[in-house]
Amino acid sequence: MRDLVGFDVDVVVVGGGAMGSAAAWQLAARGADVLLLERFAHGHTRGASHGASRIFRVSYTEPVYIGLAHEALAWWRELEAGTGRELLTLTGGVAHGRTARLEHLARALDEADNPGTWLPLAEAAERWPGLRFDGRVFFHPVAGRLHADHSVTALQEAAVELGATVRHETPVTGISVHGDQHVEVRTDGTTLHARRAVVAVGAWSSKLLGDLVRLPPLRVTQEQPAHFRPRDQGFAWPSFTHDLDTDTGYPSGVYGLATPGEGVKAGFHGTGPVVDPDTRSYRPEPDQLLALRRYARDWLPGVDPDDFDPISCTYTTTTTSNFVLDRVGPLVVAAGFSGHGFKFTPAIGRALADLTLTADAPNPLFAL
Repeated sequence: MRDLVGFDVDVVVVGGGAMGSAAAWQLAARGADVLLLERFAHGHTRGASHGASRIFRVSYTEPVYIGLAHEALAWWRELEAGTGRELLTLTGGVAHGRTARLEHLARALDEADNPGTWLPLAEAAERWPGLRFDGRVFFHPVAGRLHADHSVTALQEAAVELGATVRHETPVTGISVHGDQHVEVRTDGTTLHARRAVVAVGAWSSKLLGDLVRLPPLRVTQEQPAHFRPRDQGFAWPSFTHDLDTDTGYPSGVYGLATPGEGVKAGFHGTGPVVDPDTRSYRPEPDQLLALRRYARDWLPGVDPDDFDPISCTYTTTTTSNFVLDRVGPLVVAAGFSGHGFKFTPAIGRALADLTLTADAPNPLFAL
């Protein structure tokens, strides 16, 4: 795409979080001339890609997500090898509880030729004394944690190494479309002309795209996980999910994982208050935090529920919790990662590069 007569670049990627950075990397690897624009400073905490830990797992009930996770695993390892950064640590992962979802999970992984293991409660408690287990326990070895901040940095480093340009503190103020092969991207004082624009701006998707794209409803919430101090530094911790009975009084199931140097991270899923990403408070939500501390007291004997650091982050969630990955004319849209997208980041980057550079239709699950 490097015949740039009449254009400043082949592709402008708007949004320098995980997904936009992965798209820039994959596009640059295919020879596109790429400019990545990020509204905030490097390492900012305004969006959904910051922090030291995200769960990686392949344990999904839907085949498309199982396949994406395995693809992402290979890309993560390639990114580590290319940048010399350690990004993904496999610790194994457990899912426990009393819901039928665990049976569906085990069946889906069996059908994908990637089975896990049912563990007796006593064996699980012996292996991971920091957790109290409920109902049945399902273990899968291909799970662990990703370092979110280092991952975004590595993606941008790899993109630059391949010829992409990355600009932080460059807010995009507007986008205009001219047919199927021309898009204008406006920043403060500059108008850029490109053949394509990839828009991956998380909680700001509806604000920036406006009437350009008919997005599905996107619910932006401020979530309230926390890091709890472990009582014994020698305990092993898998990544974990707990499917809670509906009569427990908790707002949702719980996810968690160890974050070296920060504690054991735990949080409810998608239950925070709806916010405007430009005006959210970042202050701890007292009711959610109180419920999370109660959960830690009841179910995490390996942590001190009274010694914790609150975390503030956003979810941008679709009604189905499936992603939006589609193209409309010269605009490629990535949105709605619904609190579970980070693990797939490099595979999402590949999908966005496909949409940008070819005429292939998106996966129907992710289409607008």
